[in-house]
Amino acid sequence: MPGVPDEAQQVMLSRTFGCVRVVWNRTLAARHGRWHAEGKGTGYAETDRALTAMKRDPDLEFLNEVSAVPLQQALRHQQAAFTAFWEKRARYPRFKSRHSRQSATYTRAAFPHEGWHAAPGQDERTAQVRLVMAGHRPGRH
Repeated sequence: MPGVPDEAQQVMLSRTFGCVRVVWNRTLAARHGRWHAEGKGTGYAETDRALTAMKRDPDLEFLNEVSAVPLQQALRHQQAAFTAFWEKRARYPRFKSRHSRQSATYTRAAFPHEGWHAAPGQDERTAQVRLVMAGHRPGRH
């Protein structure tokens, strides 16, 4: 059935969801701590450097087992969430839980160009993948 991951893909998605959650939560904690300690915000570039440091940390080396794209996208989503918060369009970003909705966003860079398939009605030669979001709600299959 198209769109349903096989067992190996399910394992990789599960790992990816966990890694995205770790990156989101650690970055959010660091932003929160910096704001309360120094009164300074944290920009995307700083969070990107922090992600590089996280991936070098021996305790977090599992972050290297998944694609970097969803981890970077988590930082971009968090930056957008803070922008919306400061513009009073949204509430303060919250920590992620393994018991709530899981997601990971992949961009075109995460996919090999060989073997792409166009959606029904699209020309195989011109079809492009721009953004794919994978999600899971615990307890549902």
